[in-house]
Amino acid sequence: MHRHGQHDTYRAGRAGGPDGGDVPGDGAGAPAALLRLAGDPFELGRQHGAARAAGLRAFLDDGLARINHLLDTPVTTAGLRPLITEFRREIETAVPELAEEIRGLAAGAGISHEQALLLQLRREITGYRDIRRPGGDCTTYARVDPNGPHTVLAQTVDLSGDLDDQSRLLSIDRAGGSRRVLVLSFGGLLGYLGMNSDGLAVGINLVLGGRWRPGLPPYLAVRHVLDSAGSVDEALGVLEGLKLASSRSLTLCDPRGAACTEFLDGRMHTVRALRTVHTNHFLHREFIPYDKLNVFARNSSLRRLEACSLRLDALPEAALPGDHLALLSAPPVFVPGNGNIRRERTVAMVAMRPAFGDLHLLGSRPSETPRVFSARALTGTAGS
Repeated sequence: MHRHGQHDTYRAGRAGGPDGGDVPGDGAGAPAALLRLAGDPFELGRQHGAARAAGLRAFLDDGLARINHLLDTPVTTAGLRPLITEFRREIETAVPELAEEIRGLAAGAGISHEQALLLQLRREITGYRDIRRPGGDCTTYARVDPNGPHTVLAQTVDLSGDLDDQSRLLSIDRAGGSRRVLVLSFGGLLGYLGMNSDGLAVGINLVLGGRWRPGLPPYLAVRHVLDSAGSVDEALGVLEGLKLASSRSLTLCDPRGAACTEFLDGRMHTVRALRTVHTNHFLHREFIPYDKLNVFARNSSLRRLEACSLRLDALPEAALPGDHLALLSAPPVFVPGNGNIRRERTVAMVAMRPAFGDLHLLGSRPSETPRVFSARALTGTAGS
């Protein structure tokens, strides 16, 4: 495996406006640019929206945030209005601070509140269909070093929609909050995966099953956990009180422990271990009978799980973040594109070390130098 250096920081050469804003040509496989956000919830959203205003408006104009490039039957904002309204009520009840941040996002970007909500709901709107199921949708692992600082959570981000140009790393310092948060975002999302200054890291995998319905989108649940919890134990307590809109698996990791939690139809099953590996099929025995992956997607998921586990076996306990990124950078764990916007492919790779508080990020090109961000200091500028 090739090794990226431990101390590569804020890589130069990334196209982007000041502090991660939008300029022509931004994206195309390079690691995400940094956006620093500080203030109350509305102000966090306003700053996010203002920095990405041109890009988010163009994204919404591109097949309704590219949703219509993924669906056989096009949808419209007007046609989705009843569904968006149901989700809005669920979000406002479960996470009122994030609901206010979504309002700020709309104000900053110059888009409607409905459009800002739609950006949070893309995955739930596209749903899953009986014929066209994902061929790859993230490989995630956590490995705990019980006697040292080398605990890590690493994952690929496999998405459809050619979302490289929509990726940003958000550094969030909420007024009155006790912790800082780093979150990887795509297309105006307030959450996806990330780590906070307490040393809690959260990864996410798609699993398919059950009934998807209005509730809290899992991406917002990840953000809420990072805002609210400082450890795996606290995160599990937060998650137990949430009504998720769709099936998912979350991997939780702090310097001394890890857990993998699967969600299906309002139920939650958790496995704690010093090492967890997850792809896209259910692992808990009670959920396996309800798995809706088709045979091709399941075979891909099994291959990635096996390959990741074997590579992790061979990786020394004190491996550097670059070694973990290299593990993720080769097929079948890395899912290359084939030019089909509907096909999931790896658009980012992340290695997070809770004890160090650093997040190492690659885009869709493994040959790039990773960018490194600190969840504790949140200082420096991209390219410095």
